[in-house]
Amino acid sequence: MNEAHITITGWVAAEPRYTVTPNGTPFLSLRVGCTPRRYDRQTGQWQDVETLFLTVNCWRGLADNVNASEFPRGTPVLVTGRLRIRQYERDGQWRFSAEVEASTLGPDLQRGTADFRPVQRGGPLSEEDRQLARDAADEWALAAPTEEEPKAA
Repeated sequence: MNEAHITITGWVAAEPRYTVTPNGTPFLSLRVGCTPRRYDRQTGQWQDVETLFLTVNCWRGLADNVNASEFPRGTPVLVTGRLRIRQYERDGQWRFSAEVEASTLGPDLQRGTADFRPVQRGGPLSEEDRQLARDAADEWALAAPTEEEPKAA
């Protein structure tokens, strides 16, 4: 893959926005700010450099998980994903927007702690589920073959 993958260390700059698309796909968008700091040898102090703001887009399970988690404004986060630079026109001027299609997003544990809760996926099949699957398979096997299906030899 020849795509620009990046990792961002920053903070949540605005409350995440969660929605479900008309096709039923979960989507979450949030703004992440990154403020680099540089050491000024003349003053002997750290100085903040201009803040960079990025839009982070999360899809499907990641969107659901971020939405179910607490990421209020100011939360330190780590984001990895594909970098996208989008060009658009507004008020007669061309503008650029840096966006990240996130593959992972989580709290920055260098700056705090987390209480991780694994997502509960569907558990193992019960015997009742397995029997239902066997019954459905048996119904297909007992059905008479159609003209398109060749008869077993």
